[in-house]
Amino acid sequence: MSGPFCLKRSVNMDVANSEGLKASQPNQKNHVIYDPIYGFIKLNPIEFEIISSPFYQRLRWIKQLGFSCYVFPGAEHSRFHHSIGVMFNAHKILESCGRAVSEKELMDASCLTPECVYHKSLRLAALMHDLGTFMFSHTTEMAYIEYGETTKAKGGKGLPDDHENLGAFIIKNTDYPGGITYILKKYGINPQRISDLVKGVDESILANQILHSEVDCDRMDYLLRDAHYTGLSYGSYDRDYLLYHFQVKRVDNHDILTIRHNALHCVEDFLTSRFSWYSQVIRSPRGAKFDSIAERVCYYLLEKGFIYKYSELLEMIEKDPMKFYGFNDNYFMTLVHKHYNNGDLDKNPKIKDMARVILLASGGKAIRCEEFKSRLLSQDDPQALERYYKRAHAKFLEIEEFLKKKGGPSDWVISDIPKKSIMFVKSPKNVARGSTTGKHNILLDRDPVKMAMENGEIKLLADVENSLISRLFNSNNFIPNVYCSTSAYELLLAEGVIDGSFS
Repeated sequence: MSGPFCLKRSVNMDVANSEGLKASQPNQKNHVIYDPIYGFIKLNPIEFEIISSPFYQRLRWIKQLGFSCYVFPGAEHSRFHHSIGVMFNAHKILESCGRAVSEKELMDASCLTPECVYHKSLRLAALMHDLGTFMFSHTTEMAYIEYGETTKAKGGKGLPDDHENLGAFIIKNTDYPGGITYILKKYGINPQRISDLVKGVDESILANQILHSEVDCDRMDYLLRDAHYTGLSYGSYDRDYLLYHFQVKRVDNHDILTIRHNALHCVEDFLTSRFSWYSQVIRSPRGAKFDSIAERVCYYLLEKGFIYKYSELLEMIEKDPMKFYGFNDNYFMTLVHKHYNNGDLDKNPKIKDMARVILLASGGKAIRCEEFKSRLLSQDDPQALERYYKRAHAKFLEIEEFLKKKGGPSDWVISDIPKKSIMFVKSPKNVARGSTTGKHNILLDRDPVKMAMENGEIKLLADVENSLISRLFNSNNFIPNVYCSTSAYELLLAEGVIDGSFS
């Protein structure tokens, strides 16, 4: 073992060959990680050096599914190996499309042909797509976005204080030994190109699709990984069959990613699995409750100056990577525990009760009533979502006002009513309305799945006549959640504000 972190196995050529792996050069040691989903994943020198940095090692201490581990105890997996899995899937898609370079070229740090740089850059962008992830992943990120310290600052760029911009900042502003910018430049890779790929705005539509689309390398990994660690079957699909059927097609002088029609039902399984996974796991009120409470607590800590602000994170990134390393799940839970114990939360009994809920993984209730029921809505009727959102929000405001008048000092209520619904795929009308390319040909839009038909035609999945998605795509799942303290719930029931029959 070498280096400060135990993240890999170094194997010589004999060991590599015994596992069915080819060494890139005679007697060269290769860095290999064993992944529970895919088996051995080989790293080239730049990838190994990036993974060994404090910026990447930080991801070990950030849970992939936030507080879902409170409901699914096995869901302790991290952003660290998820991101490595995303890189591996990007690599396998390139192989399937015939755009991968040889393993010898990929593992050779000195090989900088355009094709090799393209391949290496996609792997690196996939590897670092979550580099700016917040504590407990997306859980606390929304608090930073809402607080908007640098977004609202005078003279700023007005960019949201989110993980995507934080990751891009790391990639472009760490030009010192051990920094990501420094490592990329050292190996002849353009940091701006990697940042563009991470954001999905690269000049290559094909690259953007591999990294950011309805069937991309990110979703391909987290569906299988989350299913594995939660123990649920949601997320299962035939990955090998799907990978075999990726194909590059030329449209208006652009390479685009398509999937051969033979894999139609495999794609449908993939999309249905994601729809079910998001509806039943991520938006499940049992687990999402803790995420919503943690978000509210994080916002309070930001208001009080008890937690790192976004500007402080930017400063750490530029000057003190080991301090930024500490911006992780452990940091958040330690802070909540500290301020709970030392009395800092006593002046706000609502926040103190929320802190107790996330510290002890118990308490709080999901409110069930007619206005908060999950519903299938039409994607092509944007007013439907607006109508039901307004209806649910009005009921939330009614409950909030009631608790202000009759509730106790520790009675709280939190709204988690989404302004977007969960979709199988974008409808053709939706794609045309919000084209990311600004062009008339919707086949060049980054996100929707394109199917390569046997007659050579390319269609959006929603337009394929024998696809189940062509019948289901227009149905979106609207899942509003509202949570309250246990004492508030009992009061709401007793006063008839909510109906216990919905519990």
